[in-house]
Amino acid sequence: MLDSLSDRLQQTFRRLGSSGKITEQDLDEALREVRIALLEADVNFKVVREFIAKVREAAVGQDVMQSITPAQQVIGIVSQQLVAILGGDAEPLLKADSGPTKIMVVGGKGAGKTTLCGRLALKYKNDGRQPLLVATDFDRVAASEQLQVLGDSIEVPVWVEETEAPAADIAGRALKEAELTGANVVIVDTVGVVALEDELADALAALADELDPTEVLIVVDAMTGQEAVTLAREFDEEIEGTGIVVSKVDSDTRGGAMLSVREVTGLPIKMITTGERLEALEDFHPDRMASRILGMGDVVSLVEKAKEAVGEQDMKNVARRMKSGQFNLEDFLAQMQQMKDMGPISGLLDMLPGGGQMAKQVAGADLDESFITHSEAIVLSMTPEERRNPDLLNGSRRRRIAKGSGTTPTEVNRLLNQFKDAKKLMQAMASGKGAGGLGRLLGF
Repeated sequence: MLDSLSDRLQQTFRRLGSSGKITEQDLDEALREVRIALLEADVNFKVVREFIAKVREAAVGQDVMQSITPAQQVIGIVSQQLVAILGGDAEPLLKADSGPTKIMVVGGKGAGKTTLCGRLALKYKNDGRQPLLVATDFDRVAASEQLQVLGDSIEVPVWVEETEAPAADIAGRALKEAELTGANVVIVDTVGVVALEDELADALAALADELDPTEVLIVVDAMTGQEAVTLAREFDEEIEGTGIVVSKVDSDTRGGAMLSVREVTGLPIKMITTGERLEALEDFHPDRMASRILGMGDVVSLVEKAKEAVGEQDMKNVARRMKSGQFNLEDFLAQMQQMKDMGPISGLLDMLPGGGQMAKQVAGADLDESFITHSEAIVLSMTPEERRNPDLLNGSRRRRIAKGSGTTPTEVNRLLNQFKDAKKLMQAMASGKGAGGLGRLLGF
């Protein structure tokens, strides 16, 4: 997630921190590197100019150069300004005061609108709501079919009309269906655009008039940079958006769209998508994203993901075992299996302080599901007694496990070393001493 930008910023601050006391020239050189990093990430140049000016003003105003820890103070100021351009406070999705909550999803072609509709429907269903998906896109081949497949996969009804009609007319009939069936969330997929021409703008405005949406969510593709931000501004001007959803944040993206769109449009980023699975939809927290960009991790989001995948009580039980030193390879295996439900491993590591660097240092392992499958094979080749007491694993046992799992003794040794390191880290987290304090976050 924003790896290139994150790496550049972290390198700049490491150099700044290595010099102890810093001069105004050191500060200017660091800010020049930050400016270059942001521009190379395709952040809007006006946003970059204002960002650098505010960081410099704050650093000089706080007399950072005379402080005992100047580099850390500069990082703190940069973090504060990143939070500001990302929106400041988190803004959740709106809920209608009366009647169904109505969401209109708009955006460019290929931005991920239809998939987002499915993600939103799943989110609302899991929250105990009764969503209805509505297809109005007749331009893209099989758009309605895709929405129907998504709805079927999560057992959510979809309003699809076989005969092409104006989107506003379809929405009117869908609202009547929602009233009849008791649906309390209506999510409308719309035609994707390359440019918001007059005819398209008029059709979307007519749809908005008919629907009277609680939310108009504009999908911004993180991979497309400033053109997506410009299109988002046009959408907002024509149909009055209420929020932004940044899609494909997990891709190899430079980050310019995410870091520009709030300042350019004035609309809050409400959610981001971070993977292929429908569950890969996150509420957007500016402070947590700034922390990830600066390599400081996001343990709060990690714990929230874990609670969703594992359950809070199960997490507390595991944390107690960690804290007491009882965590063994059976627990390790269960955790690896549950990680599959939490998204890509590389994304999870981004949420740990220094996790991005950790990912690059994992020797000989691809951080994807195949890595988990490979590790599972090794642990499952052990006897229950060996999994509960790894100290039994001498050389001959490790050779037997390697043969049984189709690996080598070196790979078995590597996994056992990773288990030991993970156990130490987890004990520190559970005791509140490391990576945000898992025990503290869980409330015990």
